[in-house]
Amino acid sequence: MVTTLAWVAVGLLVLGVVGSLIPGLPGALLSLAGVYLFWWQSGYTEPGLFVLLGLTLVGLVTIAVDWLAGALAAKASGASTTTTLLAGLAGFVLLFVAGPVGVILGIAGVVFAVEFSRGGDAEASLRSAAITTLGMLGSNLVQALLTGSMLVVMVVVVFL
Repeated sequence: MVTTLAWVAVGLLVLGVVGSLIPGLPGALLSLAGVYLFWWQSGYTEPGLFVLLGLTLVGLVTIAVDWLAGALAAKASGASTTTTLLAGLAGFVLLFVAGPVGVILGIAGVVFAVEFSRGGDAEASLRSAAITTLGMLGSNLVQALLTGSMLVVMVVVVFL
């Protein structure tokens, strides 16, 4: 029989997938909370230790992707460390002010503006902003795949 806490755990895992697609919702942390809530309610027996460690590793990798992908994309685009730091700060502030679309547009705008002020090359600045934006969107896709895999594994554990 599936308990109420098991349903709550699955709900947290579903929210984790949604949260990986929406900036501001901690998708990986919600997924890990679902895994550990179910593990706790099962008397620390399900999932088994090997599966629990694997899911924890996937959750930690997802957190790293979330935190580092934007900065790595900016660096890969040729943006300076200063640009990367300013874009990260702008993204954090805009998350509370402008929502998910504002974060994406704001970070792209900051990367473009700072890189243009550094080099005066509009084409290179636009390329850096575009690569950074694609990196952030790609990061969300990777996070959704990772948290989705956690959800699938836990659905099997809970219901089979």
